[in-house]
Amino acid sequence: MSEVADGTRFALASLAVWRVTHLLVEEDGPADAVVRLRARLGNTQLGRLLDCFYCLSVWVAAPASVAAARSRREVPLTWLALSGAACLLERATREPLAPGAETVDWKGLGNELLWKEAESA
Repeated sequence: MSEVADGTRFALASLAVWRVTHLLVEEDGPADAVVRLRARLGNTQLGRLLDCFYCLSVWVAAPASVAAARSRREVPLTWLALSGAACLLERATREPLAPGAETVDWKGLGNELLWKEAESA
């Protein structure tokens, strides 16, 4: 059997990292196994990790980077690249805002917004 090209291996690993991370963060899983796992972990450190796609993708990419890298020296860079690719895929596949929904432009906003919210609470 012929070797899989490096680009193909990276693309497949990127899709796999996105798929597993998306399953763990966003989906219920088969027989609701993943949603029950998230509920059981609750507000623990691991439970909070399962709430953040971007955080979890770093850890899901770790074993995939070993399979996708050509050599040991490439593993750290491949690890970060796979996580980054999964994050880009997540942003590209995220559902758009509902019609009429407003977005917030956070550029130029300082901490005064946080202080106002805290004072009104």
